[in-house]
Amino acid sequence: MKPQLDMDKIARGLGAERKGKVDVSGGYFGAMQLQADIIARFRAPAGGGRPTDPQWTERRLVPLAPRTLERLEELTAKVRKHGGVNIEPMQLAALLLEKTTNHLTEGAAERLVRRRR
Repeated sequence: MKPQLDMDKIARGLGAERKGKVDVSGGYFGAMQLQADIIARFRAPAGGGRPTDPQWTERRLVPLAPRTLERLEELTAKVRKHGGVNIEPMQLAALLLEKTTNHLTEGAAERLVRRRR
């Protein structure tokens, strides 16, 4: 297990001051943040099996369009190849869903589901 970095100690050593967390949304830095989240959160169960986030206790079926599943499979393959992290497409979907709902405003959610006229 990798040791956790003490960001406050690093900032003090550099003579800097921490102002808060920066969220990234896409591109290279977004992919690196996603990989870091997977590494930090996913743990193998004590009895063995696929690593997952221990806080995920709810199980639901989520309908997907075939192209969405294909895209998740593509992204998962890239994460496995470049990040060395073994993750399944629906685990990636769960992580993306969680991150998106944390940043989505009520107004944006309403616009997503509003009927087009």
